[in-house]
Amino acid sequence: MRHRGIAVLALVGLFISAYLLLHSLGYYGDLICGTGSCEVVQTSEYAVFLNVPIPAWGAAWYGGMLVLALMAAARPGPNGPGRLVALGATAGLAFSAYLTSIEAFVLDAWCRWCIASAVITVLMFCLAAPWRTLRSSG
Repeated sequence: MRHRGIAVLALVGLFISAYLLLHSLGYYGDLICGTGSCEVVQTSEYAVFLNVPIPAWGAAWYGGMLVLALMAAARPGPNGPGRLVALGATAGLAFSAYLTSIEAFVLDAWCRWCIASAVITVLMFCLAAPWRTLRSSG
């Protein structure tokens, strides 16, 4: 059941990443942000990693997590892809923490969409429960 929850969260994250990616590629005008500094964050030098826009990395990660979570839901057990889901969730959490720290300590600007993505990533990490997955299957 938790892998289905991860799949739903990954789908929501994929939509957010796609929205931000379309904006960064110039296919979408102004960001709908309300309050916050979305434009500052999205146009900063930190909005690109290895010459690829951060939202593209997010879309790829969320897409990969969606596929892995669906595979894990279809094939539960210690030999299923649950370990990869846990590993992916841990990697996503680490990268999300890095990006959030850039917002907080370097840019001093906050993007609501980025915060939403970070919250989704934390929830996915909690559902993946890497500490249980790795311990019970080893």
